[in-house]
Amino acid sequence: MSGLTRLSLAAWAASLMAAGALLPLVKPATWIFTAAFLLALQSGVGMLCRRVPLARPLTIGTQLMVGVIALTVVFAREQALLGFLPGPLAVQRVAELFRLGAEDVGTYAIPAPDTEGIRLMLVAGVLAIGLLVDVLAVTFRRAAPAGLPLLALYSVAAGLSGGGAGGLWFVLAGTGYLLLLLAEGRDRLSAWGRVFGGAQRTGRPGSAAGGGGSAFAPVRTGRRIGAVAMGLALVVPLALPGFSGGLLGGSGGAGTGGGSGGGGTIAAVNPLVSLQDNLRQPEDFEVLRYRTNARDNSGLYLRLVALDQFDGTSWKSSVRPIEAVPKLLPWPDGLAQSVRTSEVTSNFVASEGYDQKWLPMPFPAARVGIEGRWRFEPAGRMLVGDDKQTTKGVRYQVTSLDVQPTAEQLAQAAPAPEELRREYTKVPTSLPADVKATALEVTEDARNDWERAVRLQDWFAEDGGFRYDVDVTSGTGTEAISRFLRDKKGFCIHFSFSMAAMARTLGIPARVAVGFMPGTTQSDGSVSVGIRDAHAWPELYFEGAGWTRFEPTPSRGSTPVYTREVSPTEGPTGPAQPEQSASAQPSAAPSVAESCPPEERRLGECGRDAAAAGDVSSGGGTDVLKVAGWSLAALLLLALPLVPLLWRTRARARRLAPAAGPLGVWREIGDTAWDYGVEPDEARTPRRTAERIVRAGELSGAAAESVHRVAGAVEEALYAPSPRPVPGLAEDAERVRAGFHAGASRAARLRARFAPRSAARLHWAASARWTALKSRTTRLRPTP
Repeated sequence: MSGLTRLSLAAWAASLMAAGALLPLVKPATWIFTAAFLLALQSGVGMLCRRVPLARPLTIGTQLMVGVIALTVVFAREQALLGFLPGPLAVQRVAELFRLGAEDVGTYAIPAPDTEGIRLMLVAGVLAIGLLVDVLAVTFRRAAPAGLPLLALYSVAAGLSGGGAGGLWFVLAGTGYLLLLLAEGRDRLSAWGRVFGGAQRTGRPGSAAGGGGSAFAPVRTGRRIGAVAMGLALVVPLALPGFSGGLLGGSGGAGTGGGSGGGGTIAAVNPLVSLQDNLRQPEDFEVLRYRTNARDNSGLYLRLVALDQFDGTSWKSSVRPIEAVPKLLPWPDGLAQSVRTSEVTSNFVASEGYDQKWLPMPFPAARVGIEGRWRFEPAGRMLVGDDKQTTKGVRYQVTSLDVQPTAEQLAQAAPAPEELRREYTKVPTSLPADVKATALEVTEDARNDWERAVRLQDWFAEDGGFRYDVDVTSGTGTEAISRFLRDKKGFCIHFSFSMAAMARTLGIPARVAVGFMPGTTQSDGSVSVGIRDAHAWPELYFEGAGWTRFEPTPSRGSTPVYTREVSPTEGPTGPAQPEQSASAQPSAAPSVAESCPPEERRLGECGRDAAAAGDVSSGGGTDVLKVAGWSLAALLLLALPLVPLLWRTRARARRLAPAAGPLGVWREIGDTAWDYGVEPDEARTPRRTAERIVRAGELSGAAAESVHRVAGAVEEALYAPSPRPVPGLAEDAERVRAGFHAGASRAARLRARFAPRSAARLHWAASARWTALKSRTTRLRPTP
């Protein structure tokens, strides 16, 4: 295997191993196979171009073109010209996928679902990093700087995963970089032949310079150094407590509360992501405990957030303004005084392991007593933490309204206001036609919106033959809804999202609420809400009753009274006073509560608590500031190789300024010669230095004359009593630079521009300042 082939394979492996740190960000992680294949294609094209050989810019351009065509074929084949050329429609499709991917990144928390937009962003990102690594390590034979894009890729993944990209992925990324360095080192050492290997000696393993012997001793030494460095990188953070929270100090399984007893924290994640995983957990984990004066708490759902936007790929919460929490919350939208209501007071204590920004509350809340930095979102009647305020360990009291509309009141409800109806009946154009057709078929002969809503609920919960199944793929887009209606199996996300979408097609304003079911009453009268009580349910709007809960998920939660055949007695009453016998003061700190005894679990009689929905929370998703910070850090890392170029450009402009004089121009000519391989020699006079530069740089004509002319001006400036001004020195320096450029190879030109040798002055200056600082510190230190 040739050195270039070995180096290309090492660059491909290093890029792919660093991309492994992205695997914890998305589930399922099948995108890595697509990225590996396309990256191999891109690297293979580079190998072929270098064998031709093509010029370096042509090689890079060909690889870039192949990468773009490959992405077009995979993600926009139907819109591409001839099925593979990126025409205008294909570019528009890719741009739309990038937009959707960016929205998904802001919507979902880690791990996010494998949507097409997120998949495109991941694969395109890996291809871009892989191309940069290949260019640096293989095309320009500079493997060491190739570690910067690899580090940027790993750092961004580690930062976004909050510790999910832990020790395993660090080892993979580091091993890939070491393989790349060793491949380059082996390639360089092979050019020295027997200088390092020595003459072949029989019976001396490892001494052969040719085939048949073991690796060169320097290569073996490099492997050992790499192994030791990797071991230290893993062991040192474990030995130093201060490093435990770094990239290797994983935070554990946030989101589920692992371990017996307390468990970990429950991250603020989107319901579309972690619900299915938590449904499969064998044990429950308490998130909060409360006491209430409600006579019957079966309908006391604890609401976190309302998802009111459906764009065809997911349901999400609208971005709305928030305000200070008022002492008395506004009267609920659409709720008439003629509808029976009663006040319920509940006191809550959140677990120390429950850590998220949305506050669980009965809906609709009328008053909230809580300390901390909380804000109120009026449209969804939600409380959200401000400035890193979370629910962790908080105590609060909520006075809520138990709204009790009758079936007759809902059936006779007036049409919703036009503005509300327009906003909450939007459905994407991509929604399959069978969704509306099914809704019309199920609600055939229904006389009003209330009957349509009840028929939809009953069809999902009882009549339609649907089955509750947590093993179904967790999708929430239009295709997932159509598949759910066809296969008739899913969990609460599918039931609530599908009913809300179908209600919207019928002109009924609808949204999806996520939060927790009422929980399990304990022997001391308190109610424990566990992680498996998390749930999602649809809310439909009826004028007079406002946003009204429905329960389409079979055997989960409680069916509202107003959707049953027998409705409660009509007649409004005033707010009920809390019962004196019912204490609303929570007891001691929350503990792990078994919502289903082991005996009932074995018999399969756990009811709704044993199979309740899992961890559901807001659609807050990834912190935008965090993403921006890590992206900025990645850009800074990628910009590091450009520092010599930027410094050289600035130094040239400063030296050729009129105020710099002949000495500044002479310094610029010396550094220009250095950049093109003529090392400086400070021991020579300007005249001798000029002769050396002209001879070593093979300069002639105007360039050589300019060197001697500037050297004469320098000698006059140094030794003449009254030196005369010499015009045009800056032009002389430019002619010298042009002369070097004309006589240099393409590689030397690129080296002089992007990696100038004279940039070593940066290191010298930094070393001098460090030495001066140490000397100053030593002088200021008191003598004993």
